[in-house]
Amino acid sequence: MFDLGMAELLVIGIVALIVVGPKDLPVLFRRVGQFVGKAKGMAREFSSAMNQAADQAGVKDVTDTFKSATDGLNTVTNPMKAATETFKETTKTITDLNIDPDSETGKLAAQRAEDTRKIQEATAKKAQERLEADAKAAEQAAAEARALADAAQQPAADAAEKDKA
Repeated sequence: MFDLGMAELLVIGIVALIVVGPKDLPVLFRRVGQFVGKAKGMAREFSSAMNQAADQAGVKDVTDTFKSATDGLNTVTNPMKAATETFKETTKTITDLNIDPDSETGKLAAQRAEDTRKIQEATAKKAQERLEADAKAAEQAAAEARALADAAQQPAADAAEKDKA
């Protein structure tokens, strides 16, 4: 609301201390706090009343309509999103075609689908292998860290035993 920094608040506090006096300063701050609380309550009440009036007037319907109208604008301003949506729609219509499986086109489509499935399986297998390799590396690093921690604690334990003796 107000752009008051620490220096400004300090100056206001010193002036209030001088003008009001140290005895009445807590009472002043309490009253200022009550006033600010009442002002915030009134602002909150006003805001909720305005929102209710706007809902009753149908402003929400207009904003929903505006948002739906700007969705088309978003596809223009975000060409990658529009391109991916168009690609998805196109591939869906291509895969939904009723192609005769005995024709050359049908055989080619089946071969491409099989190749795609093989590529996806190989990619998934490679990803799984990488995950397993990363897990093994993490286990080895944890074992090395434990060994280093044990080695670091051993001299401290030895020193503690010497101090007890």
